[in-house]
Amino acid sequence: MAKLRLVQPEKTAKFEPPRRKRNAESRAREYLTLAEVRKVRDAARVSGRNGLRDGLLVLMLFRHGLRVAEVIRLTWDELHFDDGTLLVRRVKNGREARHFLEGDEIRQLKQLRRESPASRFVFCSERGGPLSSRTVHHIVQKAGEEAGLPFSIHPHMLRHSKGFQLAQNGTDTRAIQGYLGHRDIKSTVIYTELDPSRFKGFGRDI
Repeated sequence: MAKLRLVQPEKTAKFEPPRRKRNAESRAREYLTLAEVRKVRDAARVSGRNGLRDGLLVLMLFRHGLRVAEVIRLTWDELHFDDGTLLVRRVKNGREARHFLEGDEIRQLKQLRRESPASRFVFCSERGGPLSSRTVHHIVQKAGEEAGLPFSIHPHMLRHSKGFQLAQNGTDTRAIQGYLGHRDIKSTVIYTELDPSRFKGFGRDI
């Protein structure tokens, strides 16, 4: 009687999710120039049905160096139109600070409050709840695409852009640290290290 031969099941390949690309593989830098920020803001104003909200969102992410978690929890009682200031409550154990609002921000914020659903949150959904982190990322990424930028962008690049702009303007590193709410100045010096203007004239030799 012939022996039965057991057939071993074929081994299936182990599934591995696609590896997330490192930032350096997607773009050469993690900040935008001032001209690029303007393009992104302008694109956000016209790329969706919430143009006023989205354009202002991009502007304030950049102008006040806000993280996504900070902008989505921003409430109307943290804005003081009487003296034109904004109380910035930082996450990651950052230092809170009071920033000045520019005239264009105040006008747009007042308009946004009139036209938005009743909500305690400045940047809210059509149902009145705070925007999700995912929505903010989508708004910024889509605006970058509409602006024609040659690389994908994310909201935190706007915060980096403000730090870089302040360093490029010669702002004292301690002042940048206070404005961005860094506890450790080591998180701030990266912007002065990125600033090429400190090397201006180094090549004048022969």
